[in-house]
Amino acid sequence: LELVPLVWGRSPVNYMLPEGLQGPLFTVLGTNFPKSRAFIMFISLAMLASIWLLLTRTRIGLVIQAALTHPETAEALGHNVPRVFMLVFGGGAALAGLAGVVGGNTFITEPAMAGSVGAIIFVVVVVGGMGSLSGAFLASILIGLIQTFAVAMDQSLMSLLAHFNYLVTPETFGYPVLKLTISQVAPILPFLFLVLILIFRPKGLLGTHEG
Repeated sequence: LELVPLVWGRSPVNYMLPEGLQGPLFTVLGTNFPKSRAFIMFISLAMLASIWLLLTRTRIGLVIQAALTHPETAEALGHNVPRVFMLVFGGGAALAGLAGVVGGNTFITEPAMAGSVGAIIFVVVVVGGMGSLSGAFLASILIGLIQTFAVAMDQSLMSLLAHFNYLVTPETFGYPVLKLTISQVAPILPFLFLVLILIFRPKGLLGTHEG
């Protein structure tokens, strides 16, 4: 990772959106939906569909799945399992590079970019279920909706208790927590969701138990 700042430095570089992706695509309730976001969604869905077709409809995909679940049997059939793993890793790195290129001019592009999004990607993978493309897709939609709607909600436990005629004052036990609004805790909601998944469904939403 340190090779990037050593070669190109740490100074910001002008990385603008192409003219065709600038401006809103449509407007909903007075809110503009950028063309760049629609482009990112289109590329993401195309990548997901391509991976799914590769893994489920091609011989290469069957070999990859066999190498992951039954490596000894795959080797007995004449497949080079270490080379399969190497190619899978290389393909994953290529997809990560494509994602960085597509999203780099919409988000902040800097040497620590991977670290800033790595945590939420980990949440998506675990919540969806290890090895499940459909689970990862479902988890990403759920977490995206949670974060999107949470930032616009100003309700708190204090306001909820007020509906039941329970008055919360600064002297009430746990007042600092009770007064927190949903928008204030929005950044940690995906991780709370992750904890609940690990407690009640450790294999993930659509994951399968192995072993």
